[in-house]
Formats: sequence, C-alpha cells, structure tokens
Amino acid sequence: MEYIKSRKHPNRRASSNFGTPLAASVMTALTLGLPATATAAAGNTGAKAAIEQARTLPSVNVEAMDRLDYRGQSASAKFTQPLLDTTQTLQIITRDLFEQQGATTLTEALRNSPGVGTFYAGENGATATGDAIRMRGFDASGSIFVDGVRDMGSISRDLFNIQQIEVTKGPDGTEYGRTAPTGAINMVTKQPFLMRKISAAISYGSGQRKRVTADWNQPLGAHSALRLNVMGQNSGMPGRDVVERNRWGVAPSLAFGLDTPTRVYVDYLHIRQNNIPDGAVPTIGLPGYSSPDPARPQVGDAPMVDTGNFYGTRQDHDDVQADMFTVRVEHDFARHTVLRNTTRWGRTRQDYLISSFMGSGSRLITPDLDDPDSWSLARNIPNFKHQQNTIVTNQTNLRTRLATGSVEHDISTGIELTREKIHSVDIDTRNGADWPAANLYHPDHDVGGVAYGPTGAWSNGDTNTYAAYLFDTIKFSRHWQVNAGLRMDHYRTTFHDVSLCGMSWWGPSCPTGVAKGTPLTTIDATTSGNLFTWKLGVLYKPAANGSIYANFAKSAQPPGGESLALSTSSRSADNPAFDPQHARTTEVGTKWELADSRLLLSAALYRTVVTNQVEQDPVDMQYYQTGEKRVQGVELTAVGHITANWAVNLGVTTMDAEVTEGHAVANDGSTHLAYTPSSAFTAWTTYRLPSGFTIGGGARYNGSMKRGRDGAVGTPEYVRAYWVFNLMASYKVNRHLDLRLNVNNVFDNDYVAAINKSGYRYTPGTPRAAMLTASFHF
Repeated sequence: MEYIKSRKHPNRRASSNFGTPLAASVMTALTLGLPATATAAAGNTGAKAAIEQARTLPSVNVEAMDRLDYRGQSASAKFTQPLLDTTQTLQIITRDLFEQQGATTLTEALRNSPGVGTFYAGENGATATGDAIRMRGFDASGSIFVDGVRDMGSISRDLFNIQQIEVTKGPDGTEYGRTAPTGAINMVTKQPFLMRKISAAISYGSGQRKRVTADWNQPLGAHSALRLNVMGQNSGMPGRDVVERNRWGVAPSLAFGLDTPTRVYVDYLHIRQNNIPDGAVPTIGLPGYSSPDPARPQVGDAPMVDTGNFYGTRQDHDDVQADMFTVRVEHDFARHTVLRNTTRWGRTRQDYLISSFMGSGSRLITPDLDDPDSWSLARNIPNFKHQQNTIVTNQTNLRTRLATGSVEHDISTGIELTREKIHSVDIDTRNGADWPAANLYHPDHDVGGVAYGPTGAWSNGDTNTYAAYLFDTIKFSRHWQVNAGLRMDHYRTTFHDVSLCGMSWWGPSCPTGVAKGTPLTTIDATTSGNLFTWKLGVLYKPAANGSIYANFAKSAQPPGGESLALSTSSRSADNPAFDPQHARTTEVGTKWELADSRLLLSAALYRTVVTNQVEQDPVDMQYYQTGEKRVQGVELTAVGHITANWAVNLGVTTMDAEVTEGHAVANDGSTHLAYTPSSAFTAWTTYRLPSGFTIGGGARYNGSMKRGRDGAVGTPEYVRAYWVFNLMASYKVNRHLDLRLNVNNVFDNDYVAAINKSGYRYTPGTPRAAMLTASFHF
C-alpha cells in the first residue's frame, strides 16, 4: 500500500520570468501609447461622467433589455463596476454574437474566447461527455454556472434560453467558491420584460441538422410579464456518421413587480437530450503515429481511417434530462441599495453508453498484415454512466453605495447556503459479453443485443457549503480605486463507494472466503474544512475612457472539489487526507474605450500558479503535496463597433503552461501541460450594408498542444496547430423576416479538435458545413 505523509510545503519563488518579451512590448505600447489617443477621444468630461453613471445601474435593469453589449457590466452583483473598470479579464459573449455565428451550444459559443475549448477527448477508452471545457491549461468543466449558481452534470448546454455568457479568467473562488484555478463561466438566462415581443427561428443545414426555436415575451399587466422559450432539434453531426444531437427544451418564466421597488422572478427549465455519442476515430495514420506493437511494424505505415467512421453500436446512447427551478426576489431600499435572494433547485440525470475502443496492440486485430481491409478493433471496453446530480441553494446578496468623507464605496456582500449531491450506479455487460469487433476501415454499427445492467456497485457524494463574502470598490478620486474581495467557505463532504472485489487491477481485492464480484464498501469518507479566498485590484484611470490595473487573487479546490467524489488512492488529490489545492494569480492590464465609446480594447499579462499538487517523492516513494504548475502569458481583446455598421470581436492569447515542480504530465517528457494550445486566436467581424445585407466572417487558430502521459506506445504525442475560417451573410427581407446563411470551415481544413490521454483516439474537426436560418419577428 502507498502511504501518505505530511511534509512542510516548500516556499519557492517561480523560477521563470513573468510573461514574454512580446507580451511586455504589447503591454508597454498599450499602456503608454493609448492614453494620449484616448484622452483626445474622450470628448466632453461631463458626458463621460453621465455615461459612467448610467453603467452602474443594477443588473436587473440590464437583464430586462433585449440587447446587451460589452458596455454593460456583468449580470453578477459581485462585480460592482463596468467592464472598463473591472480589474480582471472578463469577457461577455452576447446573444447577438453567438446567434450570428449559428452557435447553439455553450462549447460553440466559447470559441469566441481565445484559449477556451474542448481539447481533451477522455482517458483511454472513456470518452469525455458534455461540456468538457479546458481554460488556460486546466479543466473548467466543474466551474460552469447559471445565473451565478453552479450547474453540475455532463450535459451539452443549449443556448436557446441564454442572454449572454460571461467568461472570467484567473482564480474565481471569491465570486463562486470552489472553481478551476484559471476561471469560471456564467450563463445568464433570458428574463421577462415589459414589452410584447415574439420571435422564432427555423434552421436546416449539413448533417441533416434541423432546429426550431421560439421566444415569446408578453406583458401581463402594468408590472408583470411572462416569457416562454422553447427549442426542438433533430440533428446529425456534419462529417460524422451515425452520431446524433437530438434535444428539446422549454423554459417558462414569470416576473412580478417590474419597474417597482420589489421584483419577483420565477423560472423553470426542462431539457431532454437523446443523443448518439461520438466515440471518435483511431489516430492510425496521423503524423507521429507508429505501430503500437513492435512485432507488427507494418501498422505504422497504414493509411488514415475515414474521419466520418463510427465505431459504436446501435445500443450506444446518451440520454439526459435536466430540470431547474429558480425563484429570485429583489428589493430596492434606496437608489443604490438592492437586496437579492435566489433559491434554486436543479437536477441532471444522465444514462450513457458508448462501446469504446482502444487501438492498443492487444486490441488491434490484424489477421492479414498485408491487407489493412482485414484489420479490426475490439469493442471490449464499454463506457457506461448512470448518474444523477442535484443541487439546492439559497443565495442572499446586498449591494449598496456609500461615502465615508471623500471616499466612495460600492459594496456587495452576502451569504450562500448550498447542498450538492451525486449518485452513480455502476453498469456493465452481463457475463463479460462483448460486441463484435469493428472493421478498422469499414466499421459496421448495426450490431447490438448485448445484455447489460447494474452490477451492484454504486457511489454517493454529498457536499454542504456555507459561504460568506464581501466585495468593496473604494474610489479615492476620479483617478484611483481599489477593488477588494474576500470569501470564506465552510464545506463538509461525505462520500460512500461500493465496488466489486477482484474485478480489476484498480479495484479492491477479495478477502479470504469472499467470492469474486462481491460488492464491498471501499470508501466511506468524510472531509470538512474552510476555504479562504481573496482578490485585490488596484486601478488607475488616466482618462475617463481608460484604465490601468493590477490584480492579485487566490482560490482553492478542496478534495473532491469538482466531482464531489473522494478517493482512497494515495496519489489522488481527492483523498481527504490531503489539503485543498490552491491557485494564485497576478494580472496587470489596461482597458480603453475608443470610437466614441463603441469599442473596448484590453490587454493583460497574467500568471497563475497552482500549488499543493500531489506528487511522488523519487527517494522514499511516498506521496506529498509538493507539486506545482504554472501558466502565464498575454491576452489581447477588441470588442464592440469600429463604426455604427462595423462590429468586431477579436481575441488572442499565449499560454506558457508547464509543471514547475514535480513529474511531467505530457507524454513526450517535457514540462508542458497537456491539452493546452501554446497560443490561440479568435476573430469575428460583421458589416451591415445599406441594402439590408450583412456580411461577416471569422477565423480561429489553436496552436500545437501535447497529449497526456501514460504507457501507450506508438501514438502521436502532440496535436498540430490549425486554422478554421467561417463566413456569414444575412438579409433583412422586411421587419418580420431575416434570412441568414452560415458556412463554417470554408476551406474544408482537416484538423484534430481533441485527443485522448493515450493518443489512440481523436475527435476530427468539423469539415465544411452550411446552415440556413429563417428568423421571424413580431
């Protein structure tokens, strides 16, 4: 057995220099060069002050509008300042933007944020499901929120009821509690408003994609309104055989007391998904691939498989049901004093099966080495998931503004009470049955009939969290302000796991006299503790339309943090014997409004260091929390309108991500973090012509990235960089009808969108695909 021992954590300074010469040059140019330009563009100081005052309205007033742009501040009451004066990288992806692009899911919309994506395809035979998002080198799948409340579950989140998406980068523990070290994603839902409006859209495109949505907002009186959003989709996946993305959803919401001091919002969301999951394709033939079996070197010379191939069976499925019920009450005590209380109950259920494959030497069958058409892949590692996630929370926030002498304070404080539960049932095939092997180049999915069901193994996780926080933006003058925040979370997690003994090398062995396959309790653990997180930002405003800032922040992740699953493994950070992992970020940046306050430019240099990583000591072979990882780089963005008719959304980032203390995690032995592009670029622009036409397009670039480390032989160790270009054209037929055509990957580039840990499987990038949408407005 491997033992855990305590050791004083080393107090080291990061050895590498902050940022890069390019980043430093860009920052210097923006910081020193823009003030003169911005001051000349600032115009009338009184008008600017009026604009700044308008931007500090409570978020509910912003949410009631039908159109949001970068100039509105975050919908979260914890961010008290507009984006211009927020001392952190915070990007708002508006509904206008992702609808222009034809994006329908969260992962598609997040392509507008550089360096954020689904680059990891799972571990070995397991395929990542839902929004498996990585941000700045770390998994952010457990840091997704809806209206400030954590949203758990492996679901692909649809955008039919979403008004905007907020991406914050850097430790976000002060705002949300336990989060990924490098940021969080908050989805803001549509809310009723006091104006009658009906809209609908019908789309059809490549891959037999069919989709319809409707949005009906109806005032019910002088101060109340109803809003109903519905969605139905029956869709294949362009470039992929058999894979399906089918779902429907309904989201009614009621609002009472609009335009009065007391407002009540009642929301419900119900979504069902009946998908055929994508198990990816073998990496055979990709650059860097060689034979996984030295005795069969011919395999290394085999051609690539068709990227449309489906290696699953007709029994594969991914069925999800998500329900969410929310009540929010807001009361204005005074012009700048608002009390908000949110109660949420949410539940996600997933029933999943994918008949996975691995292209290892033992599972790659080659009866005739000289005839690749005779080769096949064993389907003997099915991946099941039968899981339910539930959350109940009550959040209370008080936001106010007050003055102490010549100093002004914008204060946001509150408490949060949350209970999260996870229940998983182990499913497996009966009597070790397997599906027939799939031909490597001509797989047949029309196979099934394998019996499967519960094995008797299961697990339960339960986490209760009590949190209190305080944010204060202190304005000493029109030039200087300090943004400070702190949060204390008390958590208690219990986890119970029952596994079958003697069934696998990683599972429990059977005690004497106990039959193989007997359910045994393997984990019955409880852990509790306190998480203290904070942030401190200092901001200088050389002009009304510009800011220069420095921000310092710390977040923490307790054992079992994202998944609620504890572990008895001495090498797992989810072992309750270990302390929470910590992340600290330093960021310096500048933001400027140009083009008559229509365009926001921002630049930031950042460094995030994650400590308390679990590592094995090479001398005594025990495990300690002495590992450390670091990601640093530069991020530049431009969002808004250059002219009234020309809109842009542009972002570029570099990510120097590596292990600074501990073992390498990339398979090539380097210190780089896996599944992290070295650089990324995203751009989207549209121009509105006087004839009713709007034309637009975009580009996306992801640099090369390493895959994870394991014992796989012969598979690619990294993914090559790639570019993707998209086009859009729309025409306003009349005030009731718009037509839009989207063409993605217009040059039909082949690329690897994601790769799994062993490198046996990869997700091909979507080939050229088109979609036509008719939008109706009444």
